[in-house]
Amino acid sequence: MAAEKIATQLKELEETPPWEWPREVGHRLMNILRDRGNSVLDRTTAAGLAGNTVVMNDSVAGALLSIVQRAGEPDELRARAAISLGPVLEQTDIDEFDDDVSEPLIGKAIFDRIRETLREIYSDEGVPKLVRRRVLEASVRAVQDWHTDAIRAAAAGPDEDWKLTAAFCMQYVRGFDSQILELLDSGNPDIHYEAICAAGTWELEDAWEHVAALLTSKSTEKPLLLAAIEAAASIRPQDAGAILAELADSDDEEIAEAATEAMMMAEPGLGDADDWDEDEDDDSHP
Repeated sequence: MAAEKIATQLKELEETPPWEWPREVGHRLMNILRDRGNSVLDRTTAAGLAGNTVVMNDSVAGALLSIVQRAGEPDELRARAAISLGPVLEQTDIDEFDDDVSEPLIGKAIFDRIRETLREIYSDEGVPKLVRRRVLEASVRAVQDWHTDAIRAAAAGPDEDWKLTAAFCMQYVRGFDSQILELLDSGNPDIHYEAICAAGTWELEDAWEHVAALLTSKSTEKPLLLAAIEAAASIRPQDAGAILAELADSDDEEIAEAATEAMMMAEPGLGDADDWDEDEDDDSHP
C-alpha cells in the first residue's frame, strides 16, 4: 500500500468517531503495524488507534505486545504500542471473565501474557527508558503487587521523567498519599498536573487548599485548571460549590462545561450554578 494512501486512511480514522469505523479497521491497522516497510510515523499512529476498544481483540493485543517486545523497533513505536494496551488491561481487569452479559475484549490467556510480559520488560534495565516508562504506565491499569515498589522507586529518584511516570501511576495504585502531596509542589508543570489528578482520584483532603488555590487563581493554566475542577468535586464537593458555580459561568466553553459536570458529579441534580447559590443561603447546608 502506497505511503500516501496509508497516511490518508490513518488521518481519516483519527477524524472519525471510533463507533463509526468500518468493521475491518482492526485488520487494516494490524497490517500497517506489522509491515516494517511503512514509516515509523504511520506505524506509531496505527498503534495508537489500535488501542481503541472498538477494534481490540486477542489478535490486535498480540500484535501490539509483539511490537513492545521487539528490541529492533523504534523506541517511540514500542512506547506507543505499550500505552495502547492500557485501556484493555483496565477494562478487562474491571469486568473480569465471569460476566454473563458480555464477552471480555480479550481472553484470559492473552490478558495474563500481557501482564507478565510487561513486567519482564519493565524489569530489564537494558530496555530504553521511554519504553520502560510507558510499560509501567500501561501495566498499572491492571494493578499487581510489583507496581508499588516500581512506583516508589520512580518517585524517589532524581530523574524528572521517572517522577512524571510515578505521578501518573499514583492515580491507579493506592498507598501514595504523602508522595502525591509532595509532588503537588513540583515545579514541573506535567508532574504537577498528574499529582492533581491523583489527589482527586483518592480524594485527598490535605490537597484541598492547594486545589482551591488553583481554582481561584487567574494565572492557572487551562489544563491544570480543568484537572483541579475535577479534583475539587471529589475532594470536598460542597466547599467547591461556590467556586465551581463561578467557573460554570466562564466565557471559555470547555471550562464552563467541566465545572458544570463537576457540580453534577459532586451533587447529582445540581448541575446548574443557580442551584449552588440557593444552597449557600440554606443554613443547614454544610
